[in-house]
Amino acid sequence: MTNICLIDDDQNILASLSLTLKSEGYNIKTFSDGLSGLTSLQEDNYDIAILDIKMPRLDGLEVLQELRQTSNLPVIFLTSKDEEIDQLLGLKMGADDYITKPVKIKVLVSKVKSLLRRLQDGPDSDSLIEVGSLVVNREEYKIIYNGEEKILPRKEFELLSLLASKPNKVFEREVILDRVWGNEVIVGGRTIDVHIRKLREKIGDQHFKTVKGVGYKYVI
Repeated sequence: MTNICLIDDDQNILASLSLTLKSEGYNIKTFSDGLSGLTSLQEDNYDIAILDIKMPRLDGLEVLQELRQTSNLPVIFLTSKDEEIDQLLGLKMGADDYITKPVKIKVLVSKVKSLLRRLQDGPDSDSLIEVGSLVVNREEYKIIYNGEEKILPRKEFELLSLLASKPNKVFEREVILDRVWGNEVIVGGRTIDVHIRKLREKIGDQHFKTVKGVGYKYVI
């Protein structure tokens, strides 16, 4: 059974979303503040976290920042329409998707199902990718580079997996957006650039080549 952590300080939202997700067959735990939610995320096993941005005792961005120190757990943000900056910041920090309030139940369920499918399928069907000194283990969601394990946010992991799946192949920007982000979130080419920059810092600048006007490729 899929385990979902739902964090929001609005009790009405917690009740309605929890009821809906349970009706879809998911196991839900709810929390009304960021700190208690983060504690559970660090101690219990979840498949997805859904959290509000504006919360007491740690907001959603702070929860995500702490979570990404040790976990690649998929995260969906709940945001107000006037929180566009926070939405973009959250995506850059490693969130997988966001939903604006008032939450449309069908949209939420669709996004959860879509995210679970993408996690299962991944950007490439190979569960183990070995390219030079890089090892990508998709089943264990683990990256090893030069013998050292790396913790990457989910989108960085999926982007690296995609590029490393076919070394020296140029992946066009449109293909990267489709394979890594899908059609659930509206992002631009700049989002790819930001994630590539972070991968260069963590894996090595020499492995990521920009093909101007086209896209990126991973080189050994």
